[in-house]
Amino acid sequence: MRIETALKEAMATDGAIGVAVVDCESGMSLGTLGGGRDLDLEVAAAGNTEVVRAKGRTLNALGMNDSVEDILITLGEQYHIIRLTESGGGTLFVYLALDRSRSNLALARHALKRIANSLEV
Repeated sequence: MRIETALKEAMATDGAIGVAVVDCESGMSLGTLGGGRDLDLEVAAAGNTEVVRAKGRTLNALGMNDSVEDILITLGEQYHIIRLTESGGGTLFVYLALDRSRSNLALARHALKRIANSLEV
């Protein structure tokens, strides 16, 4: 699916606040939807790129021959899910921010996995 379609489908997730498709190498978003005054998706994209890179370095340092599928960051009022994709040579991720009070984490992770795996760049 195209980036625009993926963003719209992710925002249809219960409790979605904002979503971005991000290039891990540059930290730049290829597309965003939602966000706003309380969630700057461009800043979040750059910051979460560092999270993905740090986890990759940690796996490398541990000698683990494995890869990250997703990363969950739990805040007091929000969930932030980072889902790496198989498209773009494995250098992209989809970042979804959710309102904890209006979301189902298991369903959101399942939906994000489907979206990320069908993303075409």
